[in-house]
Amino acid sequence: MVKKPGSREPQAFGYQGESFAAQFLQQQGLEILSRNFRTRWGELDLIARDGNELVFVEVKTRHDDQAGYPEEAVGRHKVRSLMRAAWIYTEKHPDSPQAWRIDVVAIQWNNNKPLVRWFKNISSQFD
Repeated sequence: MVKKPGSREPQAFGYQGESFAAQFLQQQGLEILSRNFRTRWGELDLIARDGNELVFVEVKTRHDDQAGYPEEAVGRHKVRSLMRAAWIYTEKHPDSPQAWRIDVVAIQWNNNKPLVRWFKNISSQFD
């Protein structure tokens, strides 16, 4: 299991959050296919397979809730960027499952313990 990052460097903290999220999703039965797929529309933190569905995962990690909950950082604009990046991924990987969704894994550290919230198919909230 990934321990709480000691560094407050945002990039290192975010990477450790992604590692924690990948482990969490694997424990839930998803297969991690790729990490940090970059496009001109932004980066897809994690790409996983959930049965016959491709899952693009945005990971948000916070030290606490003073700046709000991590999932609150994923709004309509971010979802649109993730969807564009997902389309690019599927074009570059035509053998991937045709069905796909965008999920958010929010990790919040409270008293040195991670609180993980998994939001499935968030793009449906912005239709």
